Amino acid sequence: MGLTYFKRFRMEIELVEGDFGQIRLPAGYQLLPWDESLIDAHAEAKYHSFRGEIDSNVFPCLGEYAGCHRLMHEIRHKDGFLPEATWLACYQAGKGPIEPCGTIQGIRDHLGVGAVQNLGVTPEHRGRGLGRALLRRGLEGFWKAGAQRAFLEVTAQNLGAIRLYHSIGFTKARTVYKAVEVVGA
Repeated sequence: MGLTYFKRFRMEIELVEGDFGQIRLPAGYQLLPWDESLIDAHAEAKYHSFRGEIDSNVFPCLGEYAGCHRLMHEIRHKDGFLPEATWLACYQAGKGPIEPCGTIQGIRDHLGVGAVQNLGVTPEHRGRGLGRALLRRGLEGFWKAGAQRAFLEVTAQNLGAIRLYHSIGFTKARTVYKAVEVVGA
């Protein structure tokens, strides 16, 4: 066992009323607001979004369904959990089953700032604007809850996510390093 360090960026945005943009989704997709009955669907979307991705190395719980399920329960019970900033993206082809395909969770920190906990879209549903839609809904939820700023952390190697965050108005506030124990390091 050894330690390795992952470079991450803390990115921030000033929240401005009416600045969340129109949300248009492709046919078959919908965004569902937080409901306690959807916690397992959030965990499933989180697991399928992050397994095999760089963030499952940084946060190993994201690479296991049980870890994602536990994490959803922990987020749900955090002080400051914001249902208004927590959304689930789903897809349904015709009359087929409803498939969870994206998730975002939000909390308000002790200073009243919105904190995106996780934003993920499953690989087969990427490139359709779901990440942008989830993030905008989350930011709008922070605003409605009284937050004037929001932040998130992103692994420096996740260039697609960084491009998305920049395009919405996030700026890099600082660089942080996450120490992770790995086998063979």
